Amino acid sequence: MRLRPNFRKTISIMKKKILTLLLAGSSCALFAQTGKKELSLEDIYVEGKFRTESVYGLNSMKDGKHFSSVERDPATGEMYLVQYEYQTGKATDTILRSASLKYEGIQLPASGTFSSEESKILLKTDVEPIYRRSTIENNFIYDRKDGSITPLSEKGRQKYANFSPDASRVAFVRDNNLFIKNLKTGEEKQITSDGKYNHIINGGTDWVYEEEFEFARAFFWSPDGKKIAYYKFNESEVKQYNFAVYDQLYPTDYRYKYPKPGEANSVVSIHIYDLESGKTVKADIGEETNQYIPRIKWTQNPSQLCIFRMNRHQNKLEYLLADAASGQTRLLLTRESDTYISINDDLHFLSDGEGFVFTSERNGYNHIYLYGMDGEIIRQVTDGSWEVTALYGIDEERKLIYFQSAENSPLQRDIYSISLKGTGKKKLSDREGSNDAVFSADFSYFINYHSAAGVPTIVTVNNRKGEVLRTLEDNSTLKETLSDYDLAEKEFLQIPSAEDGIMLNAWMIRPPDFDPSKKYPVFMYVYGGPGSQTVTDSWAGGDLWYQLMAQKGYIVVSVDNRGTGGRGAEFKKMTYLNLGKMETEDQIAAAEWLATQSYVDGSRIGIYGWSYGGYMASLCITRGAEVFKAAVAGAPVTSWRFYDSIYTERYLRTPQENEDGYDLNSPIHYADQLKGNYLLIHGTADDNVHFQNSVEMAEALVKAGKQFQSFFYPNEHHGVRYRYHLQTMITDFILENL
Repeated sequence: MRLRPNFRKTISIMKKKILTLLLAGSSCALFAQTGKKELSLEDIYVEGKFRTESVYGLNSMKDGKHFSSVERDPATGEMYLVQYEYQTGKATDTILRSASLKYEGIQLPASGTFSSEESKILLKTDVEPIYRRSTIENNFIYDRKDGSITPLSEKGRQKYANFSPDASRVAFVRDNNLFIKNLKTGEEKQITSDGKYNHIINGGTDWVYEEEFEFARAFFWSPDGKKIAYYKFNESEVKQYNFAVYDQLYPTDYRYKYPKPGEANSVVSIHIYDLESGKTVKADIGEETNQYIPRIKWTQNPSQLCIFRMNRHQNKLEYLLADAASGQTRLLLTRESDTYISINDDLHFLSDGEGFVFTSERNGYNHIYLYGMDGEIIRQVTDGSWEVTALYGIDEERKLIYFQSAENSPLQRDIYSISLKGTGKKKLSDREGSNDAVFSADFSYFINYHSAAGVPTIVTVNNRKGEVLRTLEDNSTLKETLSDYDLAEKEFLQIPSAEDGIMLNAWMIRPPDFDPSKKYPVFMYVYGGPGSQTVTDSWAGGDLWYQLMAQKGYIVVSVDNRGTGGRGAEFKKMTYLNLGKMETEDQIAAAEWLATQSYVDGSRIGIYGWSYGGYMASLCITRGAEVFKAAVAGAPVTSWRFYDSIYTERYLRTPQENEDGYDLNSPIHYADQLKGNYLLIHGTADDNVHFQNSVEMAEALVKAGKQFQSFFYPNEHHGVRYRYHLQTMITDFILENL
């Protein structure tokens, strides 16, 4: 019998009401059986009942015996910057208090950036985010000796303000030019004059360097404060990307330089300005301009600058030593790879001038190496089938290196020390799970941030031997709040990949009232990008939305496919030149394995991801159309041709070199295979993964005659701020379609 349209609408409404009643009944039954509450989206995203507390504004003082952190008076709301002793926990000084931090009616924050000798503090107001790591603001200088407050400049807002080593000057960028303010005389000197929006940038990075090489301030004081080395980006030949900002009667057309794969990048040069002579020299980085300078770093010698020079394929990295007076360079070291080399900040030059320490994957796992200033290896400091995941620093007095590693498990992180000779390795963290550290200036103490699945963040003060001196935060209030809710255990397991013999790390959250004799739908969460991990033994905000979905009757699962991190270079880099292929095969294989489990309803498996995860979800619902019933893709890359040059070419090379690698792993290529329910979400002002990706995906689906749902967030960037709205929409979609 054919139903009239109004009958169809009535039945649809009835189905939704029945579903709501069933869920309400399930919630009541759960409370009746356990006496515990069910989570709600309002509790998580509106009321903020489960906010994790930590220690904020932490700064280790130069004496190595004290640290400062930001405190709030719960009664008055006043903010303080308080100094404490590491050893005793005694408050020894109130450095700043918000009540006394006003300049001509402007309220200043009670936290900021100390000068290296701690006599002054930079305070920021009117802070406006630009991209992921860049802001523009008004800076004020607070002098701790006399309590005076002085604006850094009254000629316009600044970027990247940074003290000289002796705090006599502050360098900053305005209108793409570099300036130096003399704090003694008040003179503001302009160092460059050719800065121009979307053409020349001095002292700051362009969009793609900021995003992919992960830094925005692009000038650096020499150790003696007599010189500044800075980047100059000529982005004149980089093509513009534009999008509409719906902010007025006629929307604003926002334009910025965004190099896509195979297109022109900025031409980068390095310059060194001498404060005494007022002269600038250009460092010799060779004639090639189609290359990257992902880092520069002063050695301990103030006349010597180290410049990282990398080819566009990102598989050859050279360390150049530049003479600060002449700009002439010599080659210190060359590193090469069959795939790509990751850039980080692990390079440390030793104060005796005899060598340097850095991390490398040269033996298949990321480890610490010691080299001489002649570029020859002295020794490999750490070794084993595990990854060094952070290099905290070097205590040269005791000749110890402090680092974080995944030695115990790819899912966990621990803190270690080891001698420069590679002996006496000692584990300094004693709680299983994820540990991170912030060391004191002299490495006598460290603040340990620990969490685990089911264990909210615990912040402790430890001595250099790892002994806990006291606890700063244990989130006891949060634990008490969570005890009222019926939460399931987060289980860790391994699932077979699509490749025989390779097992994938995964976690699973089952419904709190799980009955192994019943069959449950599965809701998978994925990211899956190179070097990433979603499967870690950490708090991760308590996975509360996934716990909510489990309470609504879903088994929630996340799987780290091939190409993810923590398991060595071979596992991470096997997706090279074929992003998306193995990763999707593994997620499909994982779903197929789950479907064979007696407690899983194999006809009801869905998947969700954002960004790279949105890309994965889109591939899974198309290439895995026979396996996945529903997918939610947030801000997905739908063709790597649309993403930026540095990230994409690192893993795929250029489209001209690897056409199939780009097109055969694009969800757009498989749009005609869609069978299940697909929700596509994107912000219209996403400067990172452009809205273009979702528009092109939608067009391909329309042309293929495929029905799907989509939602756009006006003027939102890559991370949507309206979390309650977003999570409500996704939750409703899953409940109705899975």
